[in-house]
Amino acid sequence: MEQHFPGPAPPPARGPVSAAVGEYLLGAGPPPPEEAITAAEVYGDDLQLALYLCYELHYRGFAGVAPDREWDPGLLRARAVMERRFRSALRAGTPVHDSLDDALAEILVEPVDGSGVSHYLRDEGELWQLREYAAQRSLYHLKEADPHAWVLPRLWGRAKAAMAAVEFDEYGGGRADRVHARLFAELMTDLGLDTTYGRYLDAATAEVLATVNLMSLFGLHRELRGALVGHFAAVEITSSPGSRRLAEAMRRTGAGPAAEFFYEEHVAADAVHEQVVRHDVIGGLLDEEPGLAADIAFGVDATGYLEERLARRLLDAWRAGRSSLRIPLSQEMHHIS
Repeated sequence: MEQHFPGPAPPPARGPVSAAVGEYLLGAGPPPPEEAITAAEVYGDDLQLALYLCYELHYRGFAGVAPDREWDPGLLRARAVMERRFRSALRAGTPVHDSLDDALAEILVEPVDGSGVSHYLRDEGELWQLREYAAQRSLYHLKEADPHAWVLPRLWGRAKAAMAAVEFDEYGGGRADRVHARLFAELMTDLGLDTTYGRYLDAATAEVLATVNLMSLFGLHRELRGALVGHFAAVEITSSPGSRRLAEAMRRTGAGPAAEFFYEEHVAADAVHEQVVRHDVIGGLLDEEPGLAADIAFGVDATGYLEERLARRLLDAWRAGRSSLRIPLSQEMHHIS
């Protein structure tokens, strides 16, 4: 009997490493050799796509890819080499604060210059730029909160209870129509985007792939549980003010009620989540494992580092009047058809 595997179609390769991974997933060749992985640019399209393909097997997988590829030993060995390079680059390149308190203090204060992506979109962004932003962010938001759920079995006591409470809100508080991933799909509909899971993977840049890969890297390794909590804290602490600006951008450009609502929902919810994460998730984890403070700080700092790289890519393109995507939305339908 013919087997049918759900999920989006694997995207086109962006180099020899992602080509080898894609072929291996379909049973058409060996995994990428270590020398090819070592030669690839760490933050480049090829390696980041290859790593994304490996990680996506732990989410919804790909059409035509057998489920047992998720734990295939050959693929895991290749993934481990990619991860070592990614982790080494993060450790070497991320500006790290002296303490967790310093790392949290910096993100608790709004930047004075107001030069971030949400500031730009609020003040001068056009609708086509909002559409591009949503297409890129869909790689995470259509599975919002899923990478962070992996930390739950690795916590206990106050930290576990608080983390579960925040995740419960992310998943709609028991209401399917309020699951944040669904709300983002409704935002995409308002913006005239395709809500199919994985639809904009081929158009997404290496910078946005790296931000999603960071979550998966932290989530899939128990030893990085502190870093994942740090990532979650960074997201929740910075989300409310950024979401307020993005809601204003959606309103100013007439994006639509669902587009506004997604960010308005995050203004209120994440203001509460920020307190819970700082005091109960982080506080509870440090009560049990005080030695994880440096890992939590690294998670905060690495998140900011990759988000800044993505912001530069977006803003440099938009200020020059260019698309920030690998494949502009105006061309994408033709490219895929």
